[in-house]
Amino acid sequence: MEIFPDIDQVQQMLEEISENIPAEFFKKLNEGVVLLPQHRYHPRSREGRPLYILGEYRKSITGSHIRIYYGSFKRTMEGMDRQKIREKLEETLLHEFTHHLETLAGERGLILKDQESIKRYLEK
Repeated sequence: MEIFPDIDQVQQMLEEISENIPAEFFKKLNEGVVLLPQHRYHPRSREGRPLYILGEYRKSITGSHIRIYYGSFKRTMEGMDRQKIREKLEETLLHEFTHHLETLAGERGLILKDQESIKRYLEK
């Protein structure tokens, strides 16, 4: 079983992934991409079937940023090989960038899709 990478190694993966993202995507993302050590449950998470938040896009009066939760990745991907972890990090980061870009464009498509995913989770 693989040992989960430490937070510094995950930060390095995120930086490498970010290097391949077009600079235009970072427009108005003035607070950047932040890797936080904790895990985070979705507010509608159920006991016995936790629903972790891997990442989220945040916008406030001070600006906007993307949060990635190291602890959530560790809890959901413990034992996975590094390539799978890296792929999920990239998928999560791109998902959050989509939220950012849709917000800039006044769109809500991904928000609606996420709401449908939560609905399916709650129906199980």
